[in-house]
Amino acid sequence: MTDTVERPHVEPAADPALNIGELREAALRQLRAGAFGQPMWDYLEGGSGDERSLRWNEEAWGEIRLSPHCLVGVEDIDTSTTLFGSRVASPIGLSPAASHKIWHPDGELGVTAAAGEAGMVYCQSTLGTTSMEDVAAAATGPLWFQLYVRRDRDLTASLARRAAAAGYEALVVTVDTPVLGARDTDRRRSVRLPAGMAFANLPALTARVEDDLPAHRRVYVERLDPTLRWTDITWLAELTDLPVIVKGVLRADDAARALDHGAAGVWVSNHGARNLDTVVPTAQALPAVAAEVAGRVPVVVDSGVRRGTDVLKALCLGADAVFVGRPYLYGLAAAGTEGALAALHMLDTELRMAMGLCGAPDLAALTPDLIWR
Repeated sequence: MTDTVERPHVEPAADPALNIGELREAALRQLRAGAFGQPMWDYLEGGSGDERSLRWNEEAWGEIRLSPHCLVGVEDIDTSTTLFGSRVASPIGLSPAASHKIWHPDGELGVTAAAGEAGMVYCQSTLGTTSMEDVAAAATGPLWFQLYVRRDRDLTASLARRAAAAGYEALVVTVDTPVLGARDTDRRRSVRLPAGMAFANLPALTARVEDDLPAHRRVYVERLDPTLRWTDITWLAELTDLPVIVKGVLRADDAARALDHGAAGVWVSNHGARNLDTVVPTAQALPAVAAEVAGRVPVVVDSGVRRGTDVLKALCLGADAVFVGRPYLYGLAAAGTEGALAALHMLDTELRMAMGLCGAPDLAALTPDLIWR
């Protein structure tokens, strides 16, 4: 009789996340176990008011039905496209989001690396915890810079010029946040950067008291400029050679005004439903904006995108690029750079699958007739 060999017990490896929903659960587990805990998760997930628009953003993409072609050769699926002169591997991009280091020490540099590896555009936030220059030095793919217009126009101008000097390829101006929204969770928890972190693109600013109201009743804050007007878009468009993309457009008439004032791109967004509750979901706002723009400039869309089918639908409805925010932050929170890259690969793979199943070998084949009417 042969001796029985006692083998060490090995726990089976956890199943890897296969989609953004599963990656979200991994991020939740990681954040709850970490130093920042539940408040940071609530900040990542939260919307405004009763969070109806937060739910609608995802639901609206899911409610759109597809009408696929069949018997179309899809042996070579090509997702590449050109955005503001740069050829990218995918029409999926990374939306600006503040303070990446609160989710993981890899921070903005890790997300930049993931975007470069995936061949996607990364849009750096004004409120990043890594400077725009350090991000640009580490990047291997195209970069855009998101700008909040501040009351201090000299500071605003300096940010735009720094972005141009660092090699960013577009200036994304957020126009949907002139005042605070009713972010109840943020107000209740007084969410702020942990000790030792700072907004690396901004100088140390002297605290400014807007009024004598308690924080939960405050509408105006120093970092948001309620005087922002269309003429500021013209000013920014003339300030550097960077194309200016107006982010936060939900109406066709505002899209027309953006072009009239020098915008080189229109970004359909409701800020991830973090500002105004009961605002229209972007899946419903996109078609009218795209029709108004009529191909004159690129149209970008974000908010609520969680599946490759969502990306495909947006492209069929007139978007030239589809950006995501929470999905790559889930990945970053769950596993740093590798997690962020996993999120991007999930969406890219699902987009390719959906294109093949819809009989669309390239982005030019993603036309409105693939949407069931």
